[in-house]
Amino acid sequence: MGTLQLPADFQFSYENSVSYPQNLVYRASYLGALQAYTSRLDTAVPKLLVEKDTDADVPFRDFRPTGQGAPFKKQNILSDAALKEWLGDQSTTDPNSPGSVATKVDPKCRFIFLWAAHSRASLKITRRMLVRILSYHQVMPGYLDFISVFGAQNLPRDLRFSGFREQTLLSNSARRQSVPALGRSGRQFQLCYNLKTVSCLSPSTPTKNKEWSIRQAAFHHQFDVDEGTTLWIVTKGNLEIKKRIQDMTGKDGRPEDKSFGTPAECFKSSLAVHLLNSHWSTEDWRWYVQWLEDVVDNETHIAVWGPRGMGEHRREYRPDDLQAVQDYEDKTNEVVMVLEANMDVLISLRKFYENLLKNKNFDLKEACEEDILQFATQVNNMIYDSRMQIARAKLLVQIIDDRKNLILQHLQSQATESMEDLTRKMHNIGIMAQKEAVAMRIITVVTLIFLPATFVSTFFSTDVVKYQNQNSRTGSFSKIAMVRWLEVALPLTVVTLSVGYIWFIRADKNRKHEISCEERLPRYESESKPSIT
Repeated sequence: MGTLQLPADFQFSYENSVSYPQNLVYRASYLGALQAYTSRLDTAVPKLLVEKDTDADVPFRDFRPTGQGAPFKKQNILSDAALKEWLGDQSTTDPNSPGSVATKVDPKCRFIFLWAAHSRASLKITRRMLVRILSYHQVMPGYLDFISVFGAQNLPRDLRFSGFREQTLLSNSARRQSVPALGRSGRQFQLCYNLKTVSCLSPSTPTKNKEWSIRQAAFHHQFDVDEGTTLWIVTKGNLEIKKRIQDMTGKDGRPEDKSFGTPAECFKSSLAVHLLNSHWSTEDWRWYVQWLEDVVDNETHIAVWGPRGMGEHRREYRPDDLQAVQDYEDKTNEVVMVLEANMDVLISLRKFYENLLKNKNFDLKEACEEDILQFATQVNNMIYDSRMQIARAKLLVQIIDDRKNLILQHLQSQATESMEDLTRKMHNIGIMAQKEAVAMRIITVVTLIFLPATFVSTFFSTDVVKYQNQNSRTGSFSKIAMVRWLEVALPLTVVTLSVGYIWFIRADKNRKHEISCEERLPRYESESKPSIT
């Protein structure tokens, strides 16, 4: 195609795309806010986007009315040079032959998909390519907020972030931003929003071990009410949305979803894409909440219906069980938060199109009023379904909290039972120790009685003391030896018994003193410890 005559402000904006969004022709925000967007983009680039063109892969899907039933033209853009060629930019850095920055009229409908190898990897687009696309199509800067949640990360980032942005320029004054050569009237509206869904990563595994993941997608939409040209930019961690859009606009799709003849037909087709995005965000939440209900019931029903008697077989809970239940409660609260955020976005989307019917500058309201009302009805159905799942999730949070308290009580009762069992064992050990002490005293008394006499007898049998002729073969009795033995043995026995008796008395006093101290200690602690009311 030949060179197109472009307004100077648009050409200047596109040539300075590196400063996006400060270069936009229509600036809804003051310069400081736009500079902040640029700064945040520069900070996020190392993790958000790839660095080299060799890693880039940006699928485009354009519809150009070159003939009856003309199909979409598809192309995967793998470099910034290929992107310039696809957009129709033939400019060069040569000052002698700079070339034109635009040689192609905008397609009637264009889909651009920003994606990554997986949900936690960098998007397959360089910064230069991103700002070129956003500047060429004059995309509102709010979309940077939505794509900033993607990129390389270990854990899901900014799952709590959700929003809806709009920019409506339908008055005749908006024609000042028109680019007639590209088929842009200037009278357009832009929408940016994000939605989240949940998907099961292991559907064939047992219930408890199933893995679920919450995924999000960011959408940008532009619609020219005079020309009917439509732009979609979809950012997601994979190409799931792209496959669904291809099915909807392919040969097996409904004709009304892929009609781009008149502006009214283009508008109706754009509503179908919004519905596709909304359906995607509401699909599997019911099954995820049901899975949470099942696993919570399996993990905690014994605490409610299990045996309670001491002699009955009961499950012994551990702190790990309490942590698992807490994790399920956190996941359920996350469901409530995400569904409420999705519902707010759907409500905002519905209100935006309902307000278009009240806008006197919206020329398509008579031709598209019925379609907008049908669209609002279908979105209301999805909002109602989201409310039902939120109610289920909130009820589940209450159940989990009650079950968690019950498990905590079980843990406390198990600890009390363990202390009682330990006390019982210590009591038995004390009884056995008492029996051993009595036996030891008996042995000690017997030893104290016989030890002195045995010692004296042994001593008298040595060569130190002799009272008979040891060489005599006949037995003999020595009265003197007997008297001497008694004189020595009896006093030693009395002294030994006296010492032993004194030792026993002191030992009993010490034991009684220790027992009295132990009995007074709990009473002292209970009296000195402040009461808690």
